[in-house]
Amino acid sequence: MRCLVTGGAGFVGSHLCERLAGLGHDVVAYDDLSTGSRANLDALDGTRGFRFIHADIRDEASLAGAMADADAVWHLAAAVGVRLILDSPARTIETNVEGTASVLRLAAERRVKTLIASTSEVYGKSERVPFREDDDIVLGAVTRSRWSYAASKLLDEFLALAAHAERGVPVVVARLFNTVGPRQSGRWGMVLPRLAEQALRQAPLTVFGDGLQSRCFASVHDVVTGLVALMESERAVGEVVNLGNPEEITILDLARKLVERTGSRSEIVHIPYDEAFREGFEDMRRRVPCIDKARDLIGFAPRIGLDAIVDDVVRDVARRQKP
Repeated sequence: MRCLVTGGAGFVGSHLCERLAGLGHDVVAYDDLSTGSRANLDALDGTRGFRFIHADIRDEASLAGAMADADAVWHLAAAVGVRLILDSPARTIETNVEGTASVLRLAAERRVKTLIASTSEVYGKSERVPFREDDDIVLGAVTRSRWSYAASKLLDEFLALAAHAERGVPVVVARLFNTVGPRQSGRWGMVLPRLAEQALRQAPLTVFGDGLQSRCFASVHDVVTGLVALMESERAVGEVVNLGNPEEITILDLARKLVERTGSRSEIVHIPYDEAFREGFEDMRRRVPCIDKARDLIGFAPRIGLDAIVDDVVRDVARRQKP
């Protein structure tokens, strides 16, 4: 196939590009490099059928050229990361919604199958765990910019399902849960690489709040397997599907695991949310995926456990920290 990956120089996008190229497909990575890095695609340089386009997802002329002969589009381009969301809520909303709208308009014109990458953030403050795709959505007040990302991605999902219902666009929505692995940066607030960087520097590991908030971490390699399988599945068209690993851990226990597995002498320190971010910051206490639907549709089953995920991230961070 001729594959287009928007956000292709990002953390997940670059791994997806590598997987698709390894399967023998022609791949175009499209990215404005605002949070991605061209270096993430170094392994593909010189690969037959691979091309990189440096452009904004909201530049519809450039996007139209990239999509002109695509057989499949994975739309991963988005404004991501808690830090970026809090600092630039307008950019977050505009990038996510306008970019997705452009992708879907062009997909409708070309009748090209499209996967829209969404996020577990859309579940918001729901206390019904594990999260299922048809659960009610519970977001915070609009005065809390922290929820602007979730709202923008939720609107992306509505746009995708509307494009499928009204214009017959073959679309699938993938809700990703805390995907981690090599090349992920802690710069934008991603917790695992941030803690790994601190542990390897023998710096204090900073845990926000009481640390008893829990998350489930999935290896990028497992998630990419799911993203490819969803594109190949006819049963997934018109569906919203969770992709993640249900193995749950508190952030405090994650920090302890980093100390243990790196042999770090770092202490663990707690920082109030108001100090780490801003006054009134809200977080969800638990975020656990139900992956029954993904298992039924594509046989999805995470194969990489948390210890292996942590070790993979630590090795990558150590490599990047070398002078």
